[in-house]
This record gives sequence, C-alpha cells and structure tokens, in this order.
Amino acid sequence: MTSVWRRSADPAMTPAARRIVRLNNGFQLLFNLLWWMPVFYAYQRAAGLSDGQIFGIQSIYYVAFCLFEIPTGVVADRVGARNCLRAGAVVMTAANMVPVLAPSYTGFLVHFLAIAAGRSLTSGAASACLYDGLRAEGADAQYLRAEGTARALGLAAKVVCWPLVGPLMSVAHQSPYVLSAASAAGSLGCALALPRIAAGDTGAGASTRGRRRGALLRDTGAALRTVRSSPWLALLMVQGVAVFTLSRICQVNLFQPVLLEHGIAESSHGSVLAAMTVAEAVTSARPQWLSRRLSPAAWVSLLSVALAAALAGTTLGGPWAVVGLLCAFAAITGFGYPVQRKLINDAIPEGAPRATLLSVESIVDRGVCAVAAVAAGAYLAAGRLDALLWQSATVTCVLIPVLHLALRRVSPASAARGTHGAHGADAASAKAVAQPVEEPVALPVDEGVAPHP
Repeated sequence: MTSVWRRSADPAMTPAARRIVRLNNGFQLLFNLLWWMPVFYAYQRAAGLSDGQIFGIQSIYYVAFCLFEIPTGVVADRVGARNCLRAGAVVMTAANMVPVLAPSYTGFLVHFLAIAAGRSLTSGAASACLYDGLRAEGADAQYLRAEGTARALGLAAKVVCWPLVGPLMSVAHQSPYVLSAASAAGSLGCALALPRIAAGDTGAGASTRGRRRGALLRDTGAALRTVRSSPWLALLMVQGVAVFTLSRICQVNLFQPVLLEHGIAESSHGSVLAAMTVAEAVTSARPQWLSRRLSPAAWVSLLSVALAAALAGTTLGGPWAVVGLLCAFAAITGFGYPVQRKLINDAIPEGAPRATLLSVESIVDRGVCAVAAVAAGAYLAAGRLDALLWQSATVTCVLIPVLHLALRRVSPASAARGTHGAHGADAASAKAVAQPVEEPVALPVDEGVAPHP
C-alpha cells in the first residue's frame, strides 16, 4: 500500500515535478526571509515610535491580515495561484522598502499593512500551486514531504541569517529592510519561473472561464458552501487551530516571558530561539518519521495535546528543563504543520476553490490566535503566567479528543459504509489521505460550487 509516510513507496517524480518542488522551496525560503524580524521593535523605537504606537500597529496588522484573506484567496482562484504568488512577491518587495524611505509611524503602518496584503496573497495560493502542480504531474504522494521540506529550509535560512543582522546594522542601519526586499525580489524570480499547470490536469478548463465571469461574492459563497456541505473539511480546519495557536502564542508572545520567569537572561534568548528553530526545521522536513499505525487526523490530535503538555510542563522544571521542553515543543510543531496542511488539501473536494478555502482556514487560525494573544496579555499583566499555561493545556486536552471523536463520526469512510466504526473509519481515513489519486475522498458539494483553476 502506498503511504505518505514511507519514502521508499513514493513514485519517482518527473522533471517538471522536481522543478515545481525546487521553485516552491526557493519561493518559500526567500519570501519568508524577513531579516528585520529580530530587530523591528528596537528599529521602530530608534525611529521615535512609542510602545503604544508599535503594538498598535501590530494589532492593526492582525486585523488587516484577516480582512485580506478572503478577497486574496478569491483572487488566487480567479486569476490563478501562480499569478497570485507573483503579485504577492511584488507587494512584499515594495513593503520592505517602505521603512527605508519613510522611517516614521505612517511609514511603518503602511509597511505592515502591505506585509499583511503580500502574505495573504500567498498564504493559500502557495500551497494550492504546489498541490495542484504535483497532482498534474502525478506526484501527489510527494506533497507532504515537499511542504515540510520547504518549511524546514525556510527555518534553516533564518537560523543562518538572523545572527548576521546585528553586525550588518552596525555597517548599514537600514540593511535588514534592504535585504528583506532583495529576498522578496528573489522570490518573485521563483514565481515567474513556475511552469503553467495544464487546465485538463487540474480540473479547470471551460469552467474556469465561467469562474472568471462570476462575481467575487459568488466565489466567496462557493467556498463557504463547500465548508458547510463538508463536515469533514470544516472539522479538520477547527482541529488545526490548536497547532497554529499554541505554536504562534508560544513562539511570539510567551517565548521571552517563559524564559525570564525561569531566570534565563536575555543574552541567551537568541541561542534558545536558534535551537528551537533547528528542532522545528528537522521535524518539518521528516513528517514520514511518524508511525503509520495512526491516521494523519489522529496524529494532528495527538500532536496538539503534546504541544499543550510541553507548554504546561515549562512551569515545573528548572532552566535546562524549560529549554528542553521548548525545543520539544518546536519539534512537535514541525511535525504538525505539514501533516495538517496535507489533510486540509486532501479534504478539499474536487472542483472547489482551493486557494479561497485555504484562506478561510487561515482566517480561522489567526482569528483564534488574535483572541488568545489578548488573553495572554491580560494574564501576563496580572502575573499569572503559570495559570495561563495550565489552563491552555486543560482546554486543549478537553476539546481535542471531542473534536477527534466528531471527526471519526463524519469521516468519508464512515459515510461511505454507513457505519461509525472507530477502527475502520480511522484506517480508511488514513488511506484516503495517503492515496488521494487512487481513492479520492468523496465529499458532498453544492451544485453551484464552481471548480478552481
């Protein structure tokens, strides 16, 4: 039986498929290589912005990202994912040059709004382009490893490049933003080199022309009808919220507070972050290490609970135990992302607007993350970090098993056989995810849902 977990079982890729993977790796690495990330707070302070202005811009950024997600996903389905990647790279290149030309509150606000637009243009389109490109070349089984490898390479590049930011700034203060713009321009080159996907291979064709004549609201409605008519897809989106929210809140909002709580000096934070990034990069590139005895959906549930447990465990140990748990947390995150992304892509019905649906998933993730960030700030302000970590773990450990039981009840295998048998549902579900070409997941779709390009 072919499996996404076994490297030896993967079919040999065609030259075109290998080219798609290489260009996707290059695009993901360069597009997401933001040299200014470790220093943007200090950079804005040096430009005269107050803490209120800096964090206010961040709040606007998250809201803008959610607002941009649906229209940019629809654009990707209407003009093609490849064209959307090109547009996103152009926007990102310009966005990174704004602070160089206008280092002021207005300049940084425009910078982050443009970053939100550029990232939302590519958040669903990049995955859709890779998935459809490999499917057109008959290399569906390679998607999981390709997605994980691209993420691992991007993380590795950050480990190598971020320590250079300090020395480079001593030579040229604006270098982080100039280098970020240059990296984004390089991602544009990768997007321009991506091959065109044949319409016949992706289920497009004449129906795609019909989509382009339709209205934006109709395209958005098609995506929402698909979610409503596919309980399996909707529950998978909700299930993935735990992985995204826990990893984001830990690595962005709670990383430094947790280290400081255990007496780990700020001078060591960079080394800890580098170690976490390495751990995540290694596991992102090797999702096939996960045992095939569990279905991918079961693995996402198990990994979500493990993330919550690792984060709560940081309240119990000393400094070295905390560092070890944070590295374990990062490694679990590395496993979870590519598996969850493949689950979602395989669950999207044939003919549905893929990029728009991936944007819907992103909105759900970031919306919950925004609420969690506000709650985290309130807990930290009250000096209740340990309570936050334990309550987050408790909520995750209660909700995830409930969601997993619901997934087993609505799995396509159970629906096909008219039974809710636990063992059979998980086994057939894993087979459906592992072999989307030979045995596609049959999901109900409204007749009005137009196919994606």
